Amino acid sequence: MAQPWRTGKVIRILNETSNTRRYWIQVPELERFDFTPGQFVTLDLPIHEKPARRWRSYSIASWPDGTNVFELVIVLLEGGAGTTYIFNEVREGHEFTFRGPQGVFVLPETIDRDIFFICTGTGVAPFRSMSHHLMNHNISHENIYLLFGCRKFGDALYHQELKELAQKIPSFQYIPTYSREEPGEHHTGYVHQIYEDICKKNILPASGNGDQPVVKPALFFLCGWKNMIDEAKQRIQSLGYDRKSIHQELYG
Repeated sequence: MAQPWRTGKVIRILNETSNTRRYWIQVPELERFDFTPGQFVTLDLPIHEKPARRWRSYSIASWPDGTNVFELVIVLLEGGAGTTYIFNEVREGHEFTFRGPQGVFVLPETIDRDIFFICTGTGVAPFRSMSHHLMNHNISHENIYLLFGCRKFGDALYHQELKELAQKIPSFQYIPTYSREEPGEHHTGYVHQIYEDICKKNILPASGNGDQPVVKPALFFLCGWKNMIDEAKQRIQSLGYDRKSIHQELYG
């Protein structure tokens, strides 16, 4: 069943980077806005006559907390009609028409294998939501790797928060990597090398009788730009994982 269109009121805006903002949206008609971490909402923006060309979907960056407020993190896209409108016209007190929560990009009910969260840009939003939810509810899980591909240091959204989360949860690793920074005490390059290295270290020994070593069971959640997702799907399957192990949420 499709979610009804509702009204959301912007109650806070914060500049996260030079081209990224965080928006806190309250839903006055509800006492609490419930959703599953990883889901998204669709905004109906006054930017076109045709409804389908007005709609823009964004993953919820916050986690369910029993209130009627949720957070979006939005990057200004060059030439993007939707984000240009949001950045130029939306102020505190602005009201959005939105629908949601929607989507099936969510964690399984039972987490019985390692999970890789692989993202670029604002694709970190659903993984921030999932990670806090796991900690807040002490949900049993295996190793979780959050691999965040950025260009420069300042592009790592929620960086300090995710570092602190990793310090609290031994089985949660937050690994940002920077494609346009000089080598140092940080990862450089792209996310692909990191999950490939981890997976290759986790090869399970052969069980005997001439069997070949097998990869350790894992799930891969991909969120970000199409080029990253396409390459990741190919590389992950080359490691020996099947397509059912990969879940994706495409941006742009």
